[in-house]
Amino acid sequence: MSKSLPVLVGSLLLLCGCASQAPHTPAPAPAPAMPIVSAAPTVRADDNLNAVAWTQTAPEHDLIYLETFRNAQSQLLAALKDKNWDALPKDDRIAPYKGLKPAVILDIDETVLDNSPYQARLIHSGGEFNEADWAAWCKEERARALPGAVAFTQFAAKHGVAVIYISNRAQDLDTATIDNLRKVGLPVAGPESFLGLGTILRDCDQVGTEKNCRRQLVSQHYRVLMQFGDQLGDFVTVLSNTEAGRSQAIAPYTDWIGSRWFVLPNPTYGSWEPALFNNEWGTPRNQRRQQKINALHID
Repeated sequence: MSKSLPVLVGSLLLLCGCASQAPHTPAPAPAPAMPIVSAAPTVRADDNLNAVAWTQTAPEHDLIYLETFRNAQSQLLAALKDKNWDALPKDDRIAPYKGLKPAVILDIDETVLDNSPYQARLIHSGGEFNEADWAAWCKEERARALPGAVAFTQFAAKHGVAVIYISNRAQDLDTATIDNLRKVGLPVAGPESFLGLGTILRDCDQVGTEKNCRRQLVSQHYRVLMQFGDQLGDFVTVLSNTEAGRSQAIAPYTDWIGSRWFVLPNPTYGSWEPALFNNEWGTPRNQRRQQKINALHID
């Protein structure tokens, strides 16, 4: 062993001992990261996202329409042959139907034309329905036909059944509406086939947007074989838009569902909604939302 090795080892031990006695200066701790604050998404008071997404993307939506119109078509010729068959409620049948030409009555929006793009725009903008934007959308004439509607109405027209559209679109939208209907293949015999809001029948008092006067106008000229719509008001007058009033209006005619009356789904808007907050659209949106929540059944 080299004589110098013990000296070297000793020196190293001495150095280690000195190092162990030196004051320890900790490395500076990293600055604490700023907390990531994830703001809870703001749900709008009348958020319509799920309803519109279902309307636009769910195959079930389209299948319901196909099922409804195909079922109606399978029964139409039998209804045409039965001279005692009429689909108008008794209050709207103001002229005897015997000997009158046959017709079917259809609502337009969410019955034969799909306006879900307009609803989607409201979701993106965060806005609410307003007449100006709605009129602008109607004038684009871009609404698509709903599944089954074209086939059914063309079948009806082919068999001599007049196709009449009763809509709460304003009368000044009649040209755009008729053009849109024709673009997608829905038969329109002429302007008289479209009875928009503002159509007048002498000696008939129309309440709000109720369609009773226009149905009575049709009753003067046609025996109505079937009615189609997405709202109770498309079939019968609803004088009291409450849960009880709506049920009462439809009660005498439930046997007609699926044979004379064909009801289509619309979760995006309708008279069912204001019935949940006393029909008071002037109520702030958050309060309307709370009233709708209060109407939910949890047991």
